[in-house]
Amino acid sequence: MSDTPRFKDHFSEQAADYTRYRPSYPPDLFRWLAGLTTAHDRAWDCGCGNGQAAIGLAPYYHQVIATDPSRQQIEQAQPHERVRYGVAPAEASGLDANSVDLIVAAQALHWFDFDRFYHEVRRVGRPDGVIAAISYGEVQVDGPANGVVSRFYHEIIGPYWPPERRYVDDHYATIPFPFAEIVTPQFAMEINWDLEHLTGYLGTWSAVKEYRRQLGNDPLVPLAGELAALWGDPCRERHIRWPLALRVGRIAPLP
Repeated sequence: MSDTPRFKDHFSEQAADYTRYRPSYPPDLFRWLAGLTTAHDRAWDCGCGNGQAAIGLAPYYHQVIATDPSRQQIEQAQPHERVRYGVAPAEASGLDANSVDLIVAAQALHWFDFDRFYHEVRRVGRPDGVIAAISYGEVQVDGPANGVVSRFYHEIIGPYWPPERRYVDDHYATIPFPFAEIVTPQFAMEINWDLEHLTGYLGTWSAVKEYRRQLGNDPLVPLAGELAALWGDPCRERHIRWPLALRVGRIAPLP
């Protein structure tokens, strides 16, 4: 029997929606992260999903390795000449030892087996390399719809989030992170979305899928009615924002 931890797959069934509706990270984030590494040969985006972080890293590194245990997510990933996608768990990347300058886990670290992953980070990371864990939690919507979305997040689907979600709600402050930490600037994802795009994004949440599985109905149906009553013209775009939480540190090699 393999000792590789079982992959908790919350997203493969929605891989296409994940690609369509998930927000993108700000370019300044990747520019800042790249400025922390002395070399720019290779970055590793682990738990890459559809490759949003990998594409953001591509201008700054000769090669970006982007891995995810979900083949469906990799099949939906955006191609780029500098990005090499592969199906692999974060805890067993298959990368060569001491071969990576920057390791990024974007909205993914809370799903990993921490001890195994951190061992892999120290194995593949170059001396004085950098690891960055990025997370975004509750969405902020401009206008009166924000209160409805917040209540949906906490009260309607709150009991159906996986237990790992607590790390996201804690802004990654309570996640184990055994590295020499680097003070980070504040970053946020910001975009203007119409009502259809916002509800599509909400539908990618793992708690929505679990609510449907357990209760047999769709919590987005009544939510959509509430939002429509407050939104006005559904084609009107409103400002959407996600503050980012970062844990960034220097990698010490394995003894």
